[in-house]
Amino acid sequence: MKYLEYFDIIQKQLKQQFDEDGKQIEQAAAFCADSIKKGRVIHVFGCGHSQMFAMEVFYRAGGLVPVNALLIPHLALFPKAKLSTVQERLEGFAQEYLALENTDAADTMIIVSISGRNAMVIDMALAAKKIGMKVVSLVSRQFAGSTTSRHSSGKNLMDVSDIVIDIKCVSGDAAVSMEGVAPQFCGTSTVLGMAVMEALVAQTVENCVKNGYIPPIYVSSNLDKGDKINAEHIKKYSDLISCL
Repeated sequence: MKYLEYFDIIQKQLKQQFDEDGKQIEQAAAFCADSIKKGRVIHVFGCGHSQMFAMEVFYRAGGLVPVNALLIPHLALFPKAKLSTVQERLEGFAQEYLALENTDAADTMIIVSISGRNAMVIDMALAAKKIGMKVVSLVSRQFAGSTTSRHSSGKNLMDVSDIVIDIKCVSGDAAVSMEGVAPQFCGTSTVLGMAVMEALVAQTVENCVKNGYIPPIYVSSNLDKGDKINAEHIKKYSDLISCL
């Protein structure tokens, strides 16, 4: 049964993910905790489907408040999915967008791009590093290694990041095959990447608390107390988080 085959693949890749990249997750969480303790934020960026990773850790129950999701409309799948593909390959845009955000050298930038090859994510990393931020990338080394860069520098996102968390999907992402079907199907990068993002939140919270700082965390707005608690967080961070 293919659904069980997919489950088996996910289990193996998740175990590999945390067995092999635990140190990188710990290092990335240390950057994030340092930003939060300094009163700054964690920016999260991705193109197309990778915008989901920014959405996952932004403005959600149980999520850290100091997260600024860089949800650039030009890179969304709506209203025309193909436009996001065109836009993510353009140089010279990401840095102009980041200049409109409230940024500081004490911030951390997390960029998710499973191939790491497109100009937009490389430009965003370079722009963040120019400001002085630490840059964390979620990239599949296997995927990236099977492609060429679409940036004029010839570099991949991995080459311009301080920490690379290797997402353990296969090249092309799709992992299930079946006789009579030419391409493989069912990607795994979303499950792996989402697990890493939540792991980063968990470790960041632990790091903050162990250093004597209780980080602000959203509670569900569907709890009776939720709106009041979250309103205070939003009031405090609205100048730092553009989507609020």
